[in-house]
Amino acid sequence: MTKLKIVTLVVGPIMENCYIIYDEKSLEGIIVDPGDEADRILATVKNLNLTIKYIVNTHAHADHIGANKELGEALKAKLAVHQDDAAMLTDPQLNLSVAGYMGRIIVSQPADILLHEGDTIKFGSCEFKVLHTPGHTPGGICLVGEGVVISGDSLFAGSIGRTDFPTGSITDLISSLKTKILTLDPDTQVYPGHGGTSVIGWEKQNNPYLS
Repeated sequence: MTKLKIVTLVVGPIMENCYIIYDEKSLEGIIVDPGDEADRILATVKNLNLTIKYIVNTHAHADHIGANKELGEALKAKLAVHQDDAAMLTDPQLNLSVAGYMGRIIVSQPADILLHEGDTIKFGSCEFKVLHTPGHTPGGICLVGEGVVISGDSLFAGSIGRTDFPTGSITDLISSLKTKILTLDPDTQVYPGHGGTSVIGWEKQNNPYLS
């Protein structure tokens, strides 16, 4: 049986959830949304003796990509993002770091892997499927597998991501969540980009944006 482990680090001024996800047996893993505090993330990886295969961004706003560059250089891990958010990685205007909320301008390295709907991300004996969930950003994704969904800023516990940014769309986000995420097994655990965890069944019944 797969032994999936998820370590949550809340990083940066926007209190973003960075997830270190790994196969307990092989100690191979991925880092999802390293938004800030690269040294702290690296120390955790070292303490767990992990080999990081990929860095994955659920979308490319600054608070989710701020430590991409440092981690990529230190870990020699490939960076993966959906093709529709790829330009945001290297453009402070598009990734919103020009707004100043990160305290610095964020310029990530370009993506090594451009993700698409239905792609798979494998590490150890674990596998996640990429679901394209546009709305918060054009290239927003969720990662689904092993009984969990990493939902980025598409779905929060009891809420959904903002859509008032220049490339946001409330219509697209609601459609994405209702057709792709709420159809998951009700026991699927939700790990969002900010705040606490949830489960799909609870969200389906109680989330005011989705009921």
